[in-house]
Amino acid sequence: MASVASPVIFKEFCPLYYLLNAIPTKVQKGFRSIVVYLTALDTNGDYIAVGSSIGMLYLYCRHLNQMKKYNFEGKCESITFVKLLSCFDDLVAVGTASGRVAVFQLVSSLPGRNKQLRRFDVAGIHKTSITALAWSPNGMKLFSGDDKGKIVYSALDLDQGICNSSLVLEEPSSIVQLDYNQKVLLVSTLQRTLLFYTEEKSVKQVGTQPRK
Repeated sequence: MASVASPVIFKEFCPLYYLLNAIPTKVQKGFRSIVVYLTALDTNGDYIAVGSSIGMLYLYCRHLNQMKKYNFEGKCESITFVKLLSCFDDLVAVGTASGRVAVFQLVSSLPGRNKQLRRFDVAGIHKTSITALAWSPNGMKLFSGDDKGKIVYSALDLDQGICNSSLVLEEPSSIVQLDYNQKVLLVSTLQRTLLFYTEEKSVKQVGTQPRK
């Protein structure tokens, strides 16, 4: 006798008012009142990361129910992409509209974990808006893509506090998605999808027809 499929239950989830209420809707810059727009989002089991149009990263800790703020020094510019990673340390990568990329190594209360907030900056290779970020599972590699098709590889040494970056691939159209696993970087652009083998520095296109 065929088993009866369990019914599908649809749930409507309410807005996260506890999160939204901790983010200002406007900020004062001199005599001007500037509206704050939410521009980027990423989540995992520990954090909710929200980027904003004023260059402020809002990081909500789900275990402690606390909101923390991080920003770039200097010019206030819109955050276009955020990417969280939980490995031995908690990391968050942030990209902006002008091509700035920074990594924040977060403070942890657990024994043996990082006790001081640290920031790593990717050297100014990107000159335009960051559209994608991807971590390696161990947090030692970060890939960033921009809307001009440049992909930058950054090698992070968290113990030494070093970040070395280099341009590894340049596509003729905007990068829309990156994902990395087992020495292979999956790249999607406005025109095609490809596999970039990081050891061999070789490219294999997925499919044969360009995107329309």
